[in-house]
Amino acid sequence: MDEFEVWEDQEIQFDLSINKVLKMRNGEKIIDRLEFIEDTKGNSGDKGVLVITNLRAIWHSMTLARISLSIGYNCIQDISTRIVNSRLKGITEAIYIQAKYNGLRYEFVFTNLIPGNTRHFTSFIGVFKAYNSSRLYRELKLRGAIIKNDRLRLLMFETMYSIANGVWNLSSEQGNLGTFIITNIRLVWYAESNETFNISLPYIHINSIKIRESKFGEVLVIGTNGYSGGFTLGFRIDPKERLRSITKELSSLFHIHSQVPEFGVHFVITDQVENNEPVLIPTTLSNNYDEFEDENAIGVSNTLAAYSVSKRGKDGLPQYDFSLGLAIETLPEGYTMRSLWEVISITNK
Repeated sequence: MDEFEVWEDQEIQFDLSINKVLKMRNGEKIIDRLEFIEDTKGNSGDKGVLVITNLRAIWHSMTLARISLSIGYNCIQDISTRIVNSRLKGITEAIYIQAKYNGLRYEFVFTNLIPGNTRHFTSFIGVFKAYNSSRLYRELKLRGAIIKNDRLRLLMFETMYSIANGVWNLSSEQGNLGTFIITNIRLVWYAESNETFNISLPYIHINSIKIRESKFGEVLVIGTNGYSGGFTLGFRIDPKERLRSITKELSSLFHIHSQVPEFGVHFVITDQVENNEPVLIPTTLSNNYDEFEDENAIGVSNTLAAYSVSKRGKDGLPQYDFSLGLAIETLPEGYTMRSLWEVISITNK
């Protein structure tokens, strides 16, 4: 994988080494960190830490260093709350995440073990909304509503550096004449005859910027990474001196942005915990971690199975409940109708 390629928001990873999973890439920022969070779906009964960054959510066990999750926000399809049966907390409300990666669907459930603390709801859902509303920072966009009256609609934190007219897009045999707009975050090209025919290419999706010979003469060739489709884009710019000048400017901005990329995800935590716990991740492992491998440790295939959504047709079939006089969805294992209705657990006197 290219050192500049951003995978953190694009993938779901299981059981990475603790040092790797907690290593922040350039531009990745920790927004919140919460202790005593249970991974109720896959590691029920195990206390862990939930780390929320601007690209992904990370959960790792507080006792076993090898147990961890990294969930990229681009894989998440929906976030909601759900009543679950936690081994450590009993029947409670938890955050419920539906995700998809490599053609497989996953479910993740996180329960806050601190009574009355709902900060994992506000932090996770808030940051995910900020991620969804700032996709132009991170996604290659074709034919978007980004140009109005020959002016680029600038993003927050975006600065325009230069405009270059007379740039031929070589995506068709005859080419299309248009304009480059170069900013600190992306390269934009749009056709002079139709400004809705455009492309917005963030620098984080660029693999290479080169000048090559072609049937059109020397052209600027830009290669994108696999996450944006692995495209090869060609542009002709005359004269050659101008071609080299623009290529040099693009290469410089690309390398600068790669060192400190702007992902566009900004969220401020206003509801701090009572003890004002700092939002930090330790750079070294706690001495409490069990770093020895267990012969009976759950393998990767079993780990995937723990979070994978079953495709069996029998899941969720209705059944008649005599106490309610209604047909209801089959309850998950560990639940009873009585327990779902109990507000205060019944104890024997």
